[in-house]
Amino acid sequence: MNKIRLGNSDLDVTKIGYGCMLISGDWNSDQITEQTQKDADNLIDICLDNGINFFDHADIYCKGKSEIVFSEALKKHKGKRQNIYIQSKCGIKLGPPFTSYDFSYQHITTSAENSLKRLGTDYLDVFLLHRPDPLVEPEEVAKAFDALHAAGKVRWFGVSNHTPGQIELLSKYIQHPIVTNQVEMNITHTHLLDAGIMYNQNNPRLARNTDLIEYCRYHNITLQAWSPLARGYLSGRTSDVPASNISAASKLVAQFATQKNVSREAVILAWILRHPAKIQVIPGITNISRLKACCEADSIVLSRDEWYQLFIAGRGEPLP
Repeated sequence: MNKIRLGNSDLDVTKIGYGCMLISGDWNSDQITEQTQKDADNLIDICLDNGINFFDHADIYCKGKSEIVFSEALKKHKGKRQNIYIQSKCGIKLGPPFTSYDFSYQHITTSAENSLKRLGTDYLDVFLLHRPDPLVEPEEVAKAFDALHAAGKVRWFGVSNHTPGQIELLSKYIQHPIVTNQVEMNITHTHLLDAGIMYNQNNPRLARNTDLIEYCRYHNITLQAWSPLARGYLSGRTSDVPASNISAASKLVAQFATQKNVSREAVILAWILRHPAKIQVIPGITNISRLKACCEADSIVLSRDEWYQLFIAGRGEPLP
């Protein structure tokens, strides 16, 4: 599988990573069952067999169970730890009584320590700040990053769902480069692309960050696309379709898949991979056949016309 360099790091990661959010099955506090572990083992096996070397976690995923399940699955592959890259995130504090965000020194370091224990590893290759904390004190973030890096517990750092201004503020204080920014992006969630082309237009799409993609390209920050498969709406999910543009985009995806003799999942991911920003996609599906289908995206390239057709269909309106 083709690889890209993750930002300014020394990590050569596969263009297709794997999102481990749901590998433990659910978000309740029940014990992990034998079947759940077996299913997770199969998913990780498929990833490794297809060359995927990058696995994305967060401390909150299924209340920590996903990291535990992944750790157990990895025990079958002793000696491979140095050949795979593990990423986790922190900063979201789930309720009850309410959900909030916390980028304090104590929360960041404690979250990292707990993730390391659950994952059964001595270090994280990448550690991200999850959703932006309005009360962030960048000096505390810098202190936490320094401590984790000096202790050999985190190699590289990144963010998720952050704006250029929020990254700039952090970068003023931290000594370590931000190597990635994980954001939602897919054919029907095109806000980051719309922002650039709708500049100076009388359109509500303008109320977005106009330069996040360009900012990350300029500063060599790799964008990671979460929810790249649009929650299955473009590849067969028919229930609760939220908007008419999804139907049009879904038909076009199916058309291109038939023409290229690949899966619909491959076309959907290839649309993101076609962008010159070298965006890494992080699908988090737990269906074995769909996971295998995703891996086909690495072998096809959409033409400029095909890319724009999907872009326009996903937007649900013509370009200005």
